[in-house]
Amino acid sequence: MYDKIDASTLSLTEKLVSISRVCKTVKGGRKMKFSALVVVGDGHGVVGAGLGKSVEIPDAVNKAIEDAKKNLVRVSLKGTTIPHETVSEYGASMVILKPAAKGSGVIAGGAVRAVLETAGIKDIRTKALRSRNPQNLVQATIKGLASLRDAEQVAQTRGKTVEEILG
Repeated sequence: MYDKIDASTLSLTEKLVSISRVCKTVKGGRKMKFSALVVVGDGHGVVGAGLGKSVEIPDAVNKAIEDAKKNLVRVSLKGTTIPHETVSEYGASMVILKPAAKGSGVIAGGAVRAVLETAGIKDIRTKALRSRNPQNLVQATIKGLASLRDAEQVAQTRGKTVEEILG
């Protein structure tokens, strides 16, 4: 779906977004496990999210980190913010991402904030709509960031120069 990024060459930081206890009902009763949602990023436009499940919390977190390293995407940045506004959906969640002036900071809630900070975005305004499920919010945010295109990418697609695109 996206370009593959080699995680071994990057120095990634991890951020734990949520831990939840999940149950599976079997013949003998309930099996308890833990589910961990982790976001990793290099702080310079690369971010990914992963989900891990295990009987022990540290094992679930480690599995989530490994899964996140397999799902890295590169984000187009314009200084400390994003190039343009975007709206993205994943499942029942919707996230609106808007560029902000320098010094505004990251205006976002928990799950969305974790993705933006690990991606290295310093100034942005966001709004999470509909479902606030952390897993869906993280995936919607990553989908929105991956859909961003800067002026050079748009100019190349249209066969024009950057000056013609920017006016």
